[in-house]
Amino acid sequence: MNRIIVAGASQGGVQALRRLAAGLPRGFTAPVLMVLHVGASESILPSILNDLAGLPASHAKDGEPILPGRIYVAPPDRHLLVARGRLELSHGPRENWARPAIDPLFRTAAEWWGPAVVGVVLSGALNDGTSGLYEIKRRGGLAIVQDPAEAEAPSMPKSALDNVPVDYRLPVSEIPRLLIDLERQEVRPREKIEVGASAMAKTAQRFTEPTAQTCPECGGAMRQETQGSLTRFRCHIGHVMTAEVLAAAQLEVLEQDLSVALRTLKERVALCDEMADKLAAKGDGAAEAWREAGAEARRRSDEVRKLTDLDWTSPEAAPS
Repeated sequence: MNRIIVAGASQGGVQALRRLAAGLPRGFTAPVLMVLHVGASESILPSILNDLAGLPASHAKDGEPILPGRIYVAPPDRHLLVARGRLELSHGPRENWARPAIDPLFRTAAEWWGPAVVGVVLSGALNDGTSGLYEIKRRGGLAIVQDPAEAEAPSMPKSALDNVPVDYRLPVSEIPRLLIDLERQEVRPREKIEVGASAMAKTAQRFTEPTAQTCPECGGAMRQETQGSLTRFRCHIGHVMTAEVLAAAQLEVLEQDLSVALRTLKERVALCDEMADKLAAKGDGAAEAWREAGAEARRRSDEVRKLTDLDWTSPEAAPS
């Protein structure tokens, strides 16, 4: 095999990956590894791709050898990794609020295949894939990004363009032809890439420092790290997310917490009122204290409701 192709997508990704696969002929020999953000939900992506009558597609299996001319899709709730010419599946910590995530595949492919890797970032929200694409470039591979102007969700491809020296920015319809051309080209040996005066090779070191942020996944302390121009946060468990994903995750957790607080306050109002009525019917003086507790919970419920009714400013989710 001369090349290995790794591709990642999120929102709008089914159609993008379908168009990518549709343009690859049966004689295409490079293996194609794909990640689509599906979480733990059922995935029928291999079936969709097999209907195209192009390269055979299947969900990746742990320990499976990487064979030429096949498409391997990350299964639900598992990171897809590569090592020693084989596929590995991991139920490790989510990255960028996702499992399967794109960055683990890109990162491990870059580590094991170096200049032979071609990374492709397609439609998606936020910026999973940017860090992994950076690693692919740092180790001598090639970076291809879908033109954000045609992507259903332009944030992922735009983030890659903003933070990685991308080789090609193309509509999805033009990417298969490029991959066919790249497959025919000889890959430069790893030594020439690593010994060369690459600016990215000189910035490989990550600078980490403590931060006041806590992990929205597990509540653990996080450290901030810089990878090129990208800022990421990592907790001791291994959850990793960019600043944009962290902001989005914080907001999601905050909205969930406010929703729980509002529901609990409403339940307290009902309970206190019920207790007050029962005690009042018996002439018990404690009824007044229960009545006041219910009124207090009602006032605080009104304040929390005001917060839940407000729209949040979300620059991390703004269209690019």
